[in-house]
Amino acid sequence: MRFIPALLVAIVPSIVTAFPNTPLKTSGQFIVNSSGANVTYVGVNWPGAGEVMIPEGLQYQSISSIVSKIKSLGMNVVRLTFAIEMIDDIKSGGDVTLQKAFQKGLGSNGDKVYQQVLKNNPQFTASTTRLEVYDAIAAELAKQDIYVHLDNHMSKGKWCCSTNDGNTWFGDTDFNVNNWKRGLQYMADHSKKWPNMASIGLRNELRKPDNAGKSLAYNWAVWYDQIKAAADTVNAANPNILIFLSGLDYDTKLTPIPGGEDLGSGKKFQLSNFSYKDKLVLELHNYQNSASKCSDIEGPLWDNGFSATWPTAVNKMPVVLTEFGFSNADKSYSGVYATCIRKLMPQWKTGWMVWAVGGSYYTRGGTQDYEETWGLLNHQWSDWRNKDAISALKGMVSDTLKSVK
Repeated sequence: MRFIPALLVAIVPSIVTAFPNTPLKTSGQFIVNSSGANVTYVGVNWPGAGEVMIPEGLQYQSISSIVSKIKSLGMNVVRLTFAIEMIDDIKSGGDVTLQKAFQKGLGSNGDKVYQQVLKNNPQFTASTTRLEVYDAIAAELAKQDIYVHLDNHMSKGKWCCSTNDGNTWFGDTDFNVNNWKRGLQYMADHSKKWPNMASIGLRNELRKPDNAGKSLAYNWAVWYDQIKAAADTVNAANPNILIFLSGLDYDTKLTPIPGGEDLGSGKKFQLSNFSYKDKLVLELHNYQNSASKCSDIEGPLWDNGFSATWPTAVNKMPVVLTEFGFSNADKSYSGVYATCIRKLMPQWKTGWMVWAVGGSYYTRGGTQDYEETWGLLNHQWSDWRNKDAISALKGMVSDTLKSVK
């Protein structure tokens, strides 16, 4: 047997598994990196699609501090949300500075919060733009070996989601389809310079509008046409990133996709119709509910989309739970819902991203400095809101990663 120096033995594995080993691709139910190693997402949502259109919490903490807290949980991905309105602004006259963004989003209180952001993040200046903040966050995430998953959360920058917010479905009041595709294309192209840019979600929580007359028909055939066109656009702009496809009814249903069932108008979802079929991932959302036993959660989740991970699925694909959550202000972490989700994700060997990292928003629903009791961090983003819940979450990270080794 040829002798291999001990030093080389120690070095080789680190080279083979070096972060970020992009681009990622899919292999059956799994996501793998460029070395063929499994990359199962375990992460958190970092909202940035509100009225200010800047990722939350920077008035309380530095980017590096927030990312370090995420890293301390053992997480490997952040779902970073953005609004198409930001790209519309860039296309119409250029991105706006942080100061203008806070003035527009918070009114008379904007300058005060802006100054707080600069105090905590002195790398920013009067000329720093919103998109440059995304660049800075992506860079810090890369520094700490965490992937970026971009998510188009809204068209109009504001809190999501309701059936009358103008962002529900293709053609709704604020959901200009052409601008949406243009925005996805822009972000897919712009993020090429982020080495840890791994994936993008085409649209968050598609849902039936109250005023259906303004939008296209709410059905699976329209979903297929619009989603495929958007996916084609993104893949052409950046063929190296995964593309996440969300379902109907607030992204709680992908029922006809795993089995390749009829979508209407003679359409069927078939992976073979996509030249980039190894770049497609399904995503679902699920939130705390009143279920009294785990089977009441497990059955619907499986039937609504996770069955795509089963060996006999017509369209066998990874499925990631990109949003789930519960209150961190009480003992919900030990309830049926949270306990069940912590069991199912490792059992199904599938990825997830909890909602959400921060304990407050710049503004939400007209209330500034809004308290987010579902956030992992406290109001000031300085410490965990509920350390027992965090301990359970760290266990979920570990159990999920162990399940796919």
